[in-house]
Amino acid sequence: MNVAHEEIDLKNPKQNSGNAGFSDEERGKFTDLLVAGFTDTFRWQHPDTVEYSWWSYRMNAREKGIGWRIDYFLVSDRLRDKVDASYICGDIYGSDHCPVGLDINV
Repeated sequence: MNVAHEEIDLKNPKQNSGNAGFSDEERGKFTDLLVAGFTDTFRWQHPDTVEYSWWSYRMNAREKGIGWRIDYFLVSDRLRDKVDASYICGDIYGSDHCPVGLDINV
Protein backbone atom coordinates (compact mmCIF):
# COMPACT_ATOMS: atom_id res chain seq x y z
CA MET A 1 0.00 0.00 0.00
CA ASN A 2 2.96 2.29 0.74
CA VAL A 3 0.84 4.19 3.27
CA ALA A 4 1.48 4.46 7.00
CA HIS A 5 -2.08 4.33 8.31
CA GLU A 6 -1.68 5.51 11.90
CA GLU A 7 0.94 7.49 13.79
CA ILE A 8 2.20 4.26 15.40
CA ASP A 9 3.15 3.08 11.91
CA LEU A 10 6.08 5.45 11.41
CA LYS A 11 8.90 6.81 13.51
CA ASN A 12 8.29 10.54 13.03
CA PRO A 13 4.59 11.17 12.37
CA LYS A 14 4.58 14.87 13.16
CA GLN A 15 7.48 15.60 10.79
CA ASN A 16 5.93 13.48 8.03
CA SER A 17 2.34 14.73 8.29
CA GLY A 18 1.10 15.52 4.80
CA ASN A 19 4.02 13.83 3.05
CA ALA A 20 3.52 11.12 0.44
CA GLY A 21 2.64 7.95 2.28
CA PHE A 22 1.23 9.81 5.27
CA SER A 23 -1.18 12.35 3.80
CA ASP A 24 -4.70 12.76 5.13
CA GLU A 25 -6.10 11.55 1.77
CA GLU A 26 -4.06 8.35 1.73
CA ARG A 27 -4.76 7.57 5.36
CA GLY A 28 -8.45 8.29 4.85
CA LYS A 29 -8.68 5.89 1.91
CA PHE A 30 -6.97 3.23 4.00
CA THR A 31 -9.54 3.82 6.72
CA ASP A 32 -12.27 3.48 4.08
CA LEU A 33 -10.97 -0.02 3.31
CA LEU A 34 -11.20 -0.98 6.97
CA VAL A 35 -14.71 0.46 7.27
CA ALA A 36 -15.71 -1.45 4.13
CA GLY A 37 -15.01 -4.74 5.89
CA PHE A 38 -11.29 -5.40 5.77
CA THR A 39 -8.84 -5.96 8.62
CA ASP A 40 -5.19 -4.91 8.86
CA THR A 41 -3.99 -8.26 10.18
CA PHE A 42 -0.77 -7.06 11.79
CA ARG A 43 -2.41 -4.20 13.70
CA TRP A 44 -5.32 -6.46 14.70
CA GLN A 45 -2.94 -8.98 16.26
CA HIS A 46 -0.41 -6.44 17.53
CA PRO A 47 -2.35 -3.29 18.45
CA ASP A 48 0.51 -1.59 20.30
CA THR A 49 3.58 -3.01 18.57
CA VAL A 50 5.94 -0.58 16.87
CA GLU A 51 7.56 -2.42 13.98
CA TYR A 52 8.46 -1.26 10.50
CA SER A 53 8.59 -2.80 7.02
CA TRP A 54 10.36 0.01 5.12
CA TRP A 55 13.37 2.22 5.75
CA SER A 56 15.00 4.93 3.70
CA TYR A 57 18.46 4.12 2.39
CA ARG A 58 19.58 7.52 3.65
CA MET A 59 21.51 8.13 6.88
CA ASN A 60 21.41 4.50 8.12
CA ALA A 61 17.69 4.75 8.84
CA ARG A 62 17.21 1.01 9.22
CA GLU A 63 20.07 0.64 11.68
CA LYS A 64 18.70 3.59 13.66
CA GLY A 65 15.14 2.17 13.71
CA ILE A 66 13.72 5.06 11.70
CA GLY A 67 11.13 3.37 9.50
CA TRP A 68 7.55 3.08 8.37
CA ARG A 69 5.10 0.18 8.37
CA ILE A 70 3.73 0.45 4.83
CA ASP A 71 3.36 -3.20 3.79
CA TYR A 72 0.19 -5.01 4.78
CA PHE A 73 -1.97 -8.05 4.56
CA LEU A 74 -5.63 -7.09 4.59
CA VAL A 75 -8.26 -9.78 4.88
CA SER A 76 -12.02 -9.57 4.83
CA ASP A 77 -13.47 -9.32 8.30
CA ARG A 78 -15.08 -12.72 7.70
CA LEU A 79 -11.61 -14.29 7.48
CA ARG A 80 -10.06 -12.36 10.37
CA ASP A 81 -10.57 -15.12 12.94
CA LYS A 82 -8.78 -17.58 10.67
CA VAL A 83 -5.54 -15.57 10.84
CA ASP A 84 -3.04 -17.52 12.94
CA ALA A 85 -0.14 -15.06 12.63
CA SER A 86 0.68 -11.78 10.95
CA TYR A 87 4.29 -10.67 11.20
CA ILE A 88 7.08 -8.53 9.83
CA CYS A 89 10.43 -10.13 8.94
CA GLY A 90 12.62 -7.17 9.85
CA ASP A 91 15.75 -9.28 10.01
CA ILE A 92 15.61 -10.08 6.27
CA TYR A 93 17.60 -7.68 4.12
CA GLY A 94 17.81 -7.22 0.35
CA SER A 95 15.61 -4.21 -0.24
CA ASP A 96 14.45 -1.02 1.42
CA HIS A 97 11.38 -3.12 2.36
CA CYS A 98 11.37 -6.35 4.33
CA PRO A 99 8.91 -9.20 3.85
CA VAL A 100 5.67 -9.37 5.77
CA GLY A 101 4.04 -12.70 6.46
CA LEU A 102 0.61 -14.13 7.06
CA ASP A 103 -0.33 -17.57 8.36
CA ILE A 104 -3.99 -18.23 7.76
CA ASN A 105 -6.07 -21.35 8.37
CA VAL A 106 -8.68 -21.63 5.62
